[in-house]
Amino acid sequence: MQKIENLLASIGNATIELGQSITGVVSLLVDTLNWVFTGPFRKKAPRRESIFYQMVFAGVQSIVIVFFISLFTGIVIAMQSAYQLKQLGATIYVAPMVAISMARELGPVFTALIVAGRVGSAISAELGTMKVSEQIEALETLALDPVRFLVVPRFLALLVMLPCLTIISDIVGIIGGLIVGVFNLQLDFYRYMSFSFDMLTWKDVWTGLIKSVAFAGLISMISCYVGLSTRGGAEGVGKSTTLSVVASFIMIVIFDCILTGIFFFANV
Repeated sequence: MQKIENLLASIGNATIELGQSITGVVSLLVDTLNWVFTGPFRKKAPRRESIFYQMVFAGVQSIVIVFFISLFTGIVIAMQSAYQLKQLGATIYVAPMVAISMARELGPVFTALIVAGRVGSAISAELGTMKVSEQIEALETLALDPVRFLVVPRFLALLVMLPCLTIISDIVGIIGGLIVGVFNLQLDFYRYMSFSFDMLTWKDVWTGLIKSVAFAGLISMISCYVGLSTRGGAEGVGKSTTLSVVASFIMIVIFDCILTGIFFFANV
């Protein structure tokens, strides 16, 4: 009986903590959007230098990782598709399968996971270190809002750079499929490319970009919230970093399922 009571108490505490975390993330998002839209009218717009620095860190410095992950993903999709389509004598359909898969699903999701692992963890560690060393309190003592100075630049940078990285991922993934198509399946280069882009529609591209924008908001809000909630010194910073990556991965998969369901049932 005591074990059941302890189990129920643990479930209840976990549910309360989850509810508080979700409320905290939503509250942080509202505060961030408030600064984004009203800050310029109050002459308190986020600093351009800070946004540019975050864009370079989150976007430019992630290109190499996104490039290699997308290239090999495109190669793997092409080989797996060819394995099935060879039996039907329809290997030319490898081209649109790779292109559509990258644009609608794998490009946005893999890019978001890469950015969550690399950039989201860095944001949590940086803000967590500032929190435990009381630099956040120092900003508040100077009447400087931490959300305006620390969260808004990271939010805007990810909102711009994640869709850009997704486009790069889509293109590189198609090139990965092209390598298999030309050198293994002996398909003509121009026929492969024309078939890819004939079957790929703008709808496939913009649905993927909508996902990347949603993932950018998720990663930035979760990593900033976890970082600003850090407690317990260096050990707490380590836990926050791990928590932000795990939470971001889970939420990316959940939101991908939700958005895919919406597009599917709306026939988009």
